[in-house]
Order: sequence, then C-alpha cells, then structure tokens
Amino acid sequence: MTIHDEAVAVRPLTLAWVNRHLEFGERVVRTEVLHGGISAEMRRLTIGTRGGGTRDLVLRTFVNVEHAEDWLSREAGALTLLPGTGVPAPGLVAVDSTAAHCEYPSLLMTHLAGRTVLEDEGLETRLPLLARQLVAIHALRPSERPRKYVTLTTADTVVTPKGADAAVWAEAIDVIRKPVPPFEGRFLHRDFQPGNVLFDVPPSRLADAQITGVVDWAVTSWGPADLDVAHCSVNLALLHGPEWGLRFHEAYEEAGGVLAASASERLYWLVRDGLAASEEVQLVSQPWRKAGRTELTTRAVEERLDAYVSALMDAQG
Repeated sequence: MTIHDEAVAVRPLTLAWVNRHLEFGERVVRTEVLHGGISAEMRRLTIGTRGGGTRDLVLRTFVNVEHAEDWLSREAGALTLLPGTGVPAPGLVAVDSTAAHCEYPSLLMTHLAGRTVLEDEGLETRLPLLARQLVAIHALRPSERPRKYVTLTTADTVVTPKGADAAVWAEAIDVIRKPVPPFEGRFLHRDFQPGNVLFDVPPSRLADAQITGVVDWAVTSWGPADLDVAHCSVNLALLHGPEWGLRFHEAYEEAGGVLAASASERLYWLVRDGLAASEEVQLVSQPWRKAGRTELTTRAVEERLDAYVSALMDAQG
C-alpha cells in the first residue's frame, strides 16, 4: 500500500474490515485523504483488481463523534434506498456503525466521479442544477421514513454577529419563537449545499459543470422541503453573497418544487436555518478556506450572514 504520511493510513482493524469486503484477489494499493468534511475523516482507497486495473472506494470514519452510530445508520439506509431512483449517490459497500470491527464507526462506499465547485464563476448556471437536484430528492417516497428532522438552533442559542443590528436580529429571533408552521413531510437530505454536491467540470469551463453526485447522507430526515431549501440558501449566501441565498428558493420553485403556502411560513424556515448558521460560522468556513476560498475568513462570513438575515427580514416588509 502506498501511504504518503501517517494521517493517511487506514487503521489496522479498519483495514482488515475493508479487506473482508473486497473481491477475491483485490487489495488496497493507495490511500488519499479527502478534504472538505467537518465531522468525519474521509479517505479514498484505490483498490488493485485481479486483472491489474484499479477501482476506487471511499472510507468514512467518525472519530469520537457523539452521534456516529445514528448518522452512519441513517447514511447506510439512504444509500440502500437511492440506487435506481435517479438521484446520483454512492453505493453502499459495508457499514460498521457501532465499531464492532473497526477502531471507530465506519462506512465503506463506492467513489463518485466529479468534485465540489465552490467558486463564484458559473454559479448562474449551477443554481438551477442544484434546485432541480433537490426537487428530485424531495420527490423520493421511501417505504420506511427516516426519523423526523431536528432543528439546529433555538432562540436562546443564536449568536448575534459582532457589529450586527441587534434590533434586526432580535426581530429574527422572535420569528423562530413562534409555533412550527404546518407542513407536508418530504424526504430530506438535511445537509444539501454546494459542499456536498459533485460536478463534472470541463477544463476552464465552470459554466458547463454538470452534477455527478450528492454525498453525505448522514442526517437524512423527514420534514418540510422548506428546511432543505433554507439550509442550501444560507450556505449559498455565505459562500457567494446574500443575493444568491435569496434567489435559491425561487430557483427551487421554478424547478417544480413546492414550498410553504404563506410568506410568513416560508420566512420561519429561512430564518431558522439562517440563525442556525450563527452558531457554527467558524466551523463551516474552515473547509471553504482549505478548498481555496481564502477570503472567506470567519469575520467575512459573519458579515455575509448578518447581511443575509437582514435581507430576509427586510423582504417581509
């Protein structure tokens, strides 16, 4: 096995577990750390085949993560459901959600071609692609529903950015103190955003990128379509500017998606997930900087979040 440094190496028990799920005569010949994840270690494993060729798998490992068993069980369930649905996702090879065989809870899956695209260039073209893909996910009707969605913030845990208009943020916080609006349940990815969508990108032509896969199904849930739309919206706002977050829900509807009937109900979900981002600005911005968006400092992202939340509140009049 070719290993460039100790951090890349697959742990011994986990490697033995991986080997048990390979075809006869196959072996791991190379490992590579995949960057961009927040909660899990991701490695691409190049597998040498009997015929002298190679194929790739991806190993996902949660190290000392509180919800690892639940997340991996949900991801395994989603990856079992998705083949044949038209939603491009990895195929499940094996899962050890309780670390019965591996050092830590782990999941082995097929590798998808493509890469994440976080650049501003070509976003005008990618936005409707993202919207159509999310509509397709919400159209899934599994025989067994995943667990109900979990909200990511409360009115008491919101972190108002430094320098923000306290009155505007107080008004936004009051929005999520209201009762949860009624909704029709949908199958949710629950972390659908540009960092979890892979694109085939022609050389030097970001505007011609096409989706090749959607990854990270660990928090699949059942809940309102508005919540997935709100989550992608705030990520677009932080990555590319508030105006892009405001445009995504329109793109979703143009793609055939159905959102809450009233403006106040839509605002509730948009504000809820927008405020949730206030608690993890530093966490989410680090992978973006590692991916080349070095201008997205914690402070810059806080300013974009403030502008986005303010724009949501302005839009309601």
